[in-house]
Amino acid sequence: MAGINRTDRLRQIQDLLSTKRVMFRSDFMERFGISRATLGRDIQALRDRFQVPIDFDPEYGGYRLGAPEEAGGQFELPHMWFSAEEIHALLTMQHLLSNLDSGGLLGGQIKPLLSRLTKLLGAGDNPSAEVARRIRIETVAARSYRLEHFQAVGSALLRRRRLVIGYHARGKNEHSRREVSPQRLVHYRDNWYLDGWCHLRNELRAFAVDAIRDVRVLDRPAVDIDDADLDRELGSGYGIFSGASVRWASLVFSSERARWVANERWHPAQHGRFLDDGRYELTLPYSREPELIMDILRHGRHVTVLAPESLRAAVRQEHLDAARNLGACSEIEPATSQNADQGQ
Repeated sequence: MAGINRTDRLRQIQDLLSTKRVMFRSDFMERFGISRATLGRDIQALRDRFQVPIDFDPEYGGYRLGAPEEAGGQFELPHMWFSAEEIHALLTMQHLLSNLDSGGLLGGQIKPLLSRLTKLLGAGDNPSAEVARRIRIETVAARSYRLEHFQAVGSALLRRRRLVIGYHARGKNEHSRREVSPQRLVHYRDNWYLDGWCHLRNELRAFAVDAIRDVRVLDRPAVDIDDADLDRELGSGYGIFSGASVRWASLVFSSERARWVANERWHPAQHGRFLDDGRYELTLPYSREPELIMDILRHGRHVTVLAPESLRAAVRQEHLDAARNLGACSEIEPATSQNADQGQ
């Protein structure tokens, strides 16, 4: 087996140790055509990266596999090469875990998980530092939240207890106090949301965790809502502003923007098609307008709202207000250097 790559060799070493009581150094060296030094590095990699409990048995003069509890309960060699989707999933997990304080909701489990992920990411021919250097995940528009609030929400969610929260509804700029039965935490567009039954409104609501101003866990059992009802109420419309009353938006993008939008996923139930002139038509469900309007506006003149008329009117008004603001800006007299020097 001379010439076998290290990835396969590490797996075969572990397989051999799993099926035989003892394996001698000479057996490994002859089988794989490697030196004693190379074998030593392979054994050390299996111990350090994957917590495989390999011992050297002086009585027999060979290597043996220890009990799983010596490796913290269990061990398994992962595939050494990952697909693009697997790498993205692992790096996303690593990123999310890195943003949770080790003293927070998951406590002492965070650091071991991070360590294990780092070793998995470095399991191939490239070390983990090289993987992290070559692949990067950047969060955009992520809002900060208080860790103690996240911890309390997560604790109540898992213990099935109700919460009392002080909440700032930013859309209406209103502060209220709500009793909530938490149902699930959702990580959406780099921010955390709590799906819960609001006992004040007697309906399901999605609460931004960063908009929670104070929180208290009650010693009262939470009301449980069926997953199908959760998905129907909060998962059918557009984004996190979804709801039970769903409308369908029809948007047409210029041929220039079509090159990007055709590959974007705005909603799992969306439909898209290229028109004869190269433009792209996108149809998707939505419940409330704010988030969808924000996504439409970032395409400016390159998108036309065909339907419904209420959405067309809302987007039109946003453009008119923006134009008025730009006009008002041009009428503002710039401060003179004399005024600036005087701090006026």
